[in-house]
Amino acid sequence: MNAELYVLPLVVRIERAAPPERTDALEAAAMAVLSLLDDPGEFADEVHAWESTGKIRKVVRRARGAEWRRAVALPGRTIGHRTAEVRVHPPVPLDDWPRDLARLQVSGTELTDPAAPGPAEPPVLWANPALEMSAGKAMAQAGHAAQLAWWASDAGERAAWRERGLAVSVRTAATQGDFEAMVAAGLPVVRDAGFTEIEPGSCTFVADAPWLAGRVARS
Repeated sequence: MNAELYVLPLVVRIERAAPPERTDALEAAAMAVLSLLDDPGEFADEVHAWESTGKIRKVVRRARGAEWRRAVALPGRTIGHRTAEVRVHPPVPLDDWPRDLARLQVSGTELTDPAAPGPAEPPVLWANPALEMSAGKAMAQAGHAAQLAWWASDAGERAAWRERGLAVSVRTAATQGDFEAMVAAGLPVVRDAGFTEIEPGSCTFVADAPWLAGRVARS
């Protein structure tokens, strides 16, 4: 199977009585991607095949109750982050998902933040304030931004990041001007392929950290 046709499945747990907060879910998705990149373990072959062409497609689906328990029973790892739980599975061929993942819903995932997120700590994944994205779409885009930041970091920077638990902050840029200035600063930028929701080539996220300025990662 050509690596270009691989996709990384992410499943977010959304129980009706206690859905996660949006920012927590976005940060958990980014951290789940980083966990797999940093230490793919038994999934090394799948991760290498997926990464090798630079295609980093991700699909986020949602699960609750028995659906979530079936997802957890499949190979993968779960990242818990404040109110959110996200499970990342090894990359799979686009047309050959495990049945228990393929049956999960993919569209229309909406989450909210009951209060404004606290102060951001770098690296910060900044969303484009001009774009409206569902929570699922934004989770995938935050995962892309984290991956581009990881690729743009050297071994020492990755080690320091690892010591901080691969933590990230996800926020929306205050203004479009602020976002465009970060794009112009040579920071890793996610340019969407346009499969869902937004126009192809749209800049969705910028990854910002002191060590990333001037490093244009693969996109």
